[in-house]
Amino acid sequence: MSIATRANRLTPYIFMAPAVVVLVFALLYPIGYMIYASFLDWSPSQRIGEAEFIGFRNYINLAGDAAFRESFWVTIKFAAIVVTLEMVIGVGLALLLDRNIKGMSVLRTIFILPMMIAPIVVGLMWRYMYHPTVGIFNRTLKGMGFEEGIPWLSDGTWAFAAVVIADVWQWTPFIFILSLAAMQSLPRSALEAADIDGATEMQKIWMIKLPLMMPVLIVTLLLRLIDAFKVLEVILVLTNGGPGLSTEILALRIFRTAQEFQELGEAAAMSNVLLILLMVLTIGMFIYNKLQEARAAAMRAKANATGS
Repeated sequence: MSIATRANRLTPYIFMAPAVVVLVFALLYPIGYMIYASFLDWSPSQRIGEAEFIGFRNYINLAGDAAFRESFWVTIKFAAIVVTLEMVIGVGLALLLDRNIKGMSVLRTIFILPMMIAPIVVGLMWRYMYHPTVGIFNRTLKGMGFEEGIPWLSDGTWAFAAVVIADVWQWTPFIFILSLAAMQSLPRSALEAADIDGATEMQKIWMIKLPLMMPVLIVTLLLRLIDAFKVLEVILVLTNGGPGLSTEILALRIFRTAQEFQELGEAAAMSNVLLILLMVLTIGMFIYNKLQEARAAAMRAKANATGS
């Protein structure tokens, strides 16, 4: 093998080397550090090398920790509800506004404003709006004749609803923008063929638009699902996990375990549990996405064949 041929084969690896180094130190090293820390009885007053190795005791403690199980359940419930609402509302708005409307660019800018606001500001803003006496919601209810306002942040059920509403308000625009972009990139030949066949608008949505959009929607769903499992700032400012544990999601539980309880090893074990959960969801979504991409490709090929 000549030197030139060998150099050509090594060239891609040479260009990849900086990215690999960054990946190892910025991603793999912190994850390995966290996994190792989860097997230690480690407090902030110690260096990690001074901490006692206790094996799987942190994970065993988590299995018997009622507060951890409650936070885990709250996280699952919160993520499922907010992502479902955001997908339904976001995709619905995209379907509704997928037409030539005067001032559409201005409307899109207005839609994305909530997701541009810092999470701390979002939490403070909604906290003031939920205020029992001066908040806009209870003031509106009293103006309509209701004597008692809603205990938005002092009742467990209403507090959970409050954080769901805040999250849906902030992140539905993300779903809307991506869904609208996916919809406007659909092959016109498939829609024209449906018009020729006399399909109704609902039939075009269910049989053509949504199936062809599904690969993009799956990726969008995955991104929002991952982010919903890691929400911290808004809930921290809005309710601080209360009342009780009604709004304490797993990210907040990890934060409190490390900061308030000074149990870094146990917090690392919780982080690993969350990481494993997200990895399982990600792998499952990617497998489903590949199946949907194959289906969408087959539909596009059929539409192109019909159009030609």
